[in-house]
Amino acid sequence: MDSDTTRICKIATFNLNQWAMDFEHNKANIIDSIKQAEEAGATIRFGSELEIPGYGCEDHFLEMDTINHSWEVLAEIIEEGWTDNIICDIGIPTYHKSFLYNCRAIVYKRKIHLLRPKILLSFEQNYRETRWFQSWTNIKKIEDFILPKVITDLTEQKTTKIGIAIVRLNDTEFAHEICQEMFEPASPAAELYLDGAEIICNSSGSHHHLRKLNKRLQLITTSTHKSGGVYVYSNQQGCDGGRLYFDGSSLIAMNGQVISQGSQFSIKNIEGVYAVVNLDDIRNYRREIRNKSLRDSDEPEFPRVTIDYNLCQHDFFDLTEPQGEPRIHKPMEEISLGPALWLWDYLRRSGARGYFLPLSGGLDSASVATIVGSMCTLVYQAIADDKNEEVLADLRKITKQEDFMPESPKDVAAQVLNCCYMGTKNSSEETLKRAKKLSEDIGFNFYNVEIDDLFDATKTLFQNMTGKEPKFEVHGGTYLEDLALQNIQARQRMVLSYLMAQLMPWVSEQKGFLLVLGSANLDEGLRGYMTKYDCSSADVNPIGGINKSDLKAFIAYAKDKLNYPSLQDILDAKPSAELRPIEDKTKDSTQVDEEEMGMTYDELNQFGRLRKMGKCGPVSMFKELLQKWKDLTPKEVAEKVKRFFFYYSVNRHKATTITPAYHAEDYSMDDNRFDHRQFLYNTSWEYQFKRIDKLVEYYTEKKKQT
Repeated sequence: MDSDTTRICKIATFNLNQWAMDFEHNKANIIDSIKQAEEAGATIRFGSELEIPGYGCEDHFLEMDTINHSWEVLAEIIEEGWTDNIICDIGIPTYHKSFLYNCRAIVYKRKIHLLRPKILLSFEQNYRETRWFQSWTNIKKIEDFILPKVITDLTEQKTTKIGIAIVRLNDTEFAHEICQEMFEPASPAAELYLDGAEIICNSSGSHHHLRKLNKRLQLITTSTHKSGGVYVYSNQQGCDGGRLYFDGSSLIAMNGQVISQGSQFSIKNIEGVYAVVNLDDIRNYRREIRNKSLRDSDEPEFPRVTIDYNLCQHDFFDLTEPQGEPRIHKPMEEISLGPALWLWDYLRRSGARGYFLPLSGGLDSASVATIVGSMCTLVYQAIADDKNEEVLADLRKITKQEDFMPESPKDVAAQVLNCCYMGTKNSSEETLKRAKKLSEDIGFNFYNVEIDDLFDATKTLFQNMTGKEPKFEVHGGTYLEDLALQNIQARQRMVLSYLMAQLMPWVSEQKGFLLVLGSANLDEGLRGYMTKYDCSSADVNPIGGINKSDLKAFIAYAKDKLNYPSLQDILDAKPSAELRPIEDKTKDSTQVDEEEMGMTYDELNQFGRLRKMGKCGPVSMFKELLQKWKDLTPKEVAEKVKRFFFYYSVNRHKATTITPAYHAEDYSMDDNRFDHRQFLYNTSWEYQFKRIDKLVEYYTEKKKQT
């Protein structure tokens, strides 16, 4: 390469659908991505965070087997020659001086040139990195690292460097951020850019929740806009074994603009994102930033690790141009895609034959069925339009039909989704009609069964045992009797759901079992408006992290997007549990959820956000809502806040057994991962409510004076 040749290179970054602790699968994805990068003419390959073991190993990171297997896999990748001709940046957990670090390994020509440990660990919300890893604190310092025997035996390399350094090539320099570091106020990228790095790579394990991608894009483009340079972002994609869905969106930005962007939701195991860039454009851009040139000489240098390698090896003439506005899905599209692909990963990796859903004809269970319908559409499109052989192989494995070839999304739904309407004398004909119509739109197997005999038998058993007959309130019973009779129906639906999930494939003379889907939304879980161990108890729940308002908007979107016209009737109906006696079965039940809860779903949304994201106790929440709900008196606001905290705390125990749900909101109440609070409360909140009462008097008097 002539010394005066323009510095043009091709960069490759990847969305990888890794699976925690599946080293064979993860290794195959890494190798395939390296192969794709080379075939595309790229000279450097970046991958996602901890891609060898998978990001979501959690307490498996406490096991030495996980660390040893990671190094064994890296040794196999090196031994097979995959890093001989291209620089590879690969994620691996690493022990150094008795501490475990989350590292990037820079590998080229059978040599590990640098281990770059993570500086800032994620320890909030869903993340517990400080439980397993140590933060690297020796900034601008590198140390000797003794390589494990499996590497030394293979390469005869005994040591490498570990620490925060800039990698110097013959024609450019690059450095790293790792995931969380990008979100910090003093992110490393700015200083690395100032010290001469032209390319920053960020390898991430960043999960999806609604409306999150825009923040990432802003941080990346702002970083390169301020300092000039290339920013390469790589992320894991898919469900790697837990509640989170990692939403890809790998991209390459340059000088403040996104020039190449991968999908946020994809059914593919591997998705490459490429860009041909002129590195001289960085120098030209930086010359325009006058203040920067005044600061360079004052900054202490980062240590360098040198690799004898030309990143610019080819004469590319077609540079990758800025793509314009970054692609950001609307929230309703996110609901349609994220939970659907999470369910697909869960299904294809669980060994199940399909899903079973108790379908009530209401909005929540219809939302779950619609998300599965979206999954079926994505699977069909991948097979029919993209000729994706991996997806077809997975579908045939699930259906246990070697020659199965779907001709429509309905063909897929008929194989993987079974729904049952479990009615009682308290159910209306309208909800049954809505459930049937939805089955016709989506194409799933639909069953209808009356469970009154089960209800009557349980009630009779109790009566024979105690000599007392419980009654609904409308028949002269107490509230306690009424609630118990409602719960019998709900819990029997759960028992019947699991029976059908286990035996319906056998009834159809098929092999396998079905996974039971839950359909309790986030707001109901927060309020505790559900029966413990009823049909909201299931194997997985795709809407447990989504609020009712967003579900309504999603149903309105899916009605047209997925062509399910029956959703309009479901959208128009008032949500009802249908557990109390009704006078006219031809009409919807008068048991309306919002009236029974004593609060609207929109109010629950605000309570949830203030409680979790606003970190509000009862008094702080009262003060906040007093400003928001100006049409209410202080006393009315206080009553609503007290009602919420009473029901939240009295039902908090239900969260300890709640179905694992797709994480989609920052005010999720998932007790097991995200929302750590006790489940035994003094539900009177005596001290807090007294404080609210005093504030009510104060603000009421103040309002009179004004």
